Amino acid sequence: MRAMTLLETLGAALGLSTLAGINLYLTVLVAGLAVRFHWIELSSEYGDLAVLGNPWILGIAGTLFAVQFFADKVPWVDSVWDSVHTIIRPAGAILIALAVLGNMEPTVQVGAALLAGTASLSTHSVKAGVRAFLNLLPEPVSNSVASVTEDGVVLGGLGLIGLAPGVALFVFILVVILCTALGIWLWKRIFRMKQRLTAQAA
Repeated sequence: MRAMTLLETLGAALGLSTLAGINLYLTVLVAGLAVRFHWIELSSEYGDLAVLGNPWILGIAGTLFAVQFFADKVPWVDSVWDSVHTIIRPAGAILIALAVLGNMEPTVQVGAALLAGTASLSTHSVKAGVRAFLNLLPEPVSNSVASVTEDGVVLGGLGLIGLAPGVALFVFILVVILCTALGIWLWKRIFRMKQRLTAQAA
């Protein structure tokens, strides 16, 4: 495999995994529609991604995205939804990454699966942390704004992967690093805020 092709493959795998941590179902739905309607042409290296264009996969992803679209805008319901998806999003990201990699060496696949799960968990942690923080605020409007913003980020990221997967590799490496640091800082702040609110209530 040529070096550039390898970079593109890794960029697609990491990018889709990272975006899956924000919105797994929108990532699968849009990527599947792109495959289904030939908005992108899959090379032999990406052949396994064709499964995303399957009508059943599109139907399931579309239905779950519709459920999330509404659940994501209701205070505390969004946090419950995020809690349930703490395992689902990284697991989905791993499956997508393995589909992108196709028939590579088992060592590469295992390493990529671990990285994909970690990338997805990093963005999921930030998403869930932001929602938990917003739910501590008195006004509910910010939940809808955050939801729409997240969907926009996913669509923008998918566009970058489609146009320049090689560039996407370096962009998403930076995103994962930043999200990991931000997630740690955010959750520490949330726990401190909860402690203050509990102390005031007492």
